Amino acid sequence: MKYIFTMIFAAAIISSCTNMNTDVSSTPPASDSSDSASIVLPDRKAFQDTIDGKATDLYILKAGGIMAAITNYGGRIVGLWVPDKNGKLTDVVVGFKSVSDFINSTEAYFGATIGRFGNRIAKAKFSLDGKQYNLFANNGPNTLHGGKKGFGDVVWDALQSNDSTLVLHYLAKDMEEGFPGNLDVKVTVRLTAANEIKFEYYATTDKKTIVNLTNHAFYNLNGEGSGTINSHVLQIDADQYTPVDSTLIPLGKHEKVQGTPFDFRNPTAIGASVNDSANQQIKFGKGYDHNFVLRDSSKAMKHAATIIGDSSGIVMTVHTQEPGLQFYGGNFMQSKNTFKSGSKDDFRTAFCLETQHFPDAPNQPSFPSTVLNPGQVYQTSTVYKFTIKK
Repeated sequence: MKYIFTMIFAAAIISSCTNMNTDVSSTPPASDSSDSASIVLPDRKAFQDTIDGKATDLYILKAGGIMAAITNYGGRIVGLWVPDKNGKLTDVVVGFKSVSDFINSTEAYFGATIGRFGNRIAKAKFSLDGKQYNLFANNGPNTLHGGKKGFGDVVWDALQSNDSTLVLHYLAKDMEEGFPGNLDVKVTVRLTAANEIKFEYYATTDKKTIVNLTNHAFYNLNGEGSGTINSHVLQIDADQYTPVDSTLIPLGKHEKVQGTPFDFRNPTAIGASVNDSANQQIKFGKGYDHNFVLRDSSKAMKHAATIIGDSSGIVMTVHTQEPGLQFYGGNFMQSKNTFKSGSKDDFRTAFCLETQHFPDAPNQPSFPSTVLNPGQVYQTSTVYKFTIKK
C-alpha cells in the first residue's frame, strides 16, 4: 500500500505559511543583474546521477535578493547567496561542487535534511509501548541523525513548483534504520521576497513512531571559505540548555546559562568563551555542540536566535515552532574536504543552528515528546531570514 498525503493535508501546507517581522536589522537591497550574473553556480551536470535507482539533480531557487542551490540527494542545501552590507551576493552555506563530493565527504551532514530523528539517541535504542527498538550506533555507542543511512543519504522525489519553491518527498519504510512505521515525509523549501529561506516539514505514519526533522546547513555569514566563525556575534533566546555526558547525550536536566560559556542571551562573539578549558561541557563538545531550551516552548512561531557576520554585516534571524535549538560551532571540521569554492573545511569555519526537539527525547520522559501516532500530522516550520546590520 502506498501512503500519500490527503487533499486536506495539502491545504494545510498552503495555509501554514506565516510572515514575521524583526527589528534587529534592515533589509538589504536586492542585488542587480550584473551581480547575480557574476555568481558561479554549481554545475548541474555534476549533480545528475543515479543512486539507489533514483535520479539526482540540482535545483536553483530565486526570490527577492537571494538564491539557493539544492540537490535532492539528501535534500541538501548546496549553496545560499544573500546580499552583504555592500549588496554583493555572498554564499553563506558551505557545500560541494558535485553529488559525489557529498557522498565521499568525511563529514556526513553538510546541508542535509535530517531524519527520521535529528540529533542523538542514547545507546542506539528506545522503547514505545513497552517494545524496544534497536538502531544502528553510528556515533560511538549512540545513534546520530537517523542512523547509518538517514534522510541525508537518500534520494528524495523533487518537484520545483515555481522559481522560489522546491517540494521534497520521501517515504521511509517500516523498520528502515530500525524505526517503526511507514513514515510519509514532505519538506517544502521556499525562498521569499523578504530574503528568507523557509523549511516546512510534514509527516504522517501508519504505526506509532518517533520523528524529529531538521536541516543541517553549515553557515558562514562572511562567506564560504572566509575563515573562522568565532567573531560572529550570536544571540539565543534561551535561559537554559541541556548539559550532556561525555558522549553528548543529555543528562535529563536543564541548567541555567547564566555564568557559563553558554550564555548567549545578549549578543556575544562565538569565540569569547569557546576555549574555556575549565568548563566540562565545553570539553565534552570540543566547543559548542549543545541543545538550547528556547524560552517559548509552545508550537507557536517565535524568535530563536540572531547571528551577525562580523565582516559581511549579514544578519541571520531564526524563527521556529520547535522547542530547542542545537548550536554547533564546527568543532569537528578537520580540513579533510574541499568546498565548491576551493576552500577546505577548516576547524570552526562554519556553524549550525538546528531547530529541533531535544536530543534523546525518546529516552527522556521529561523532554517534549517526539512520538507521532497514526492519524496525526507532524507539522513544523523554521525560517532563516537575512538582513544587514543597521
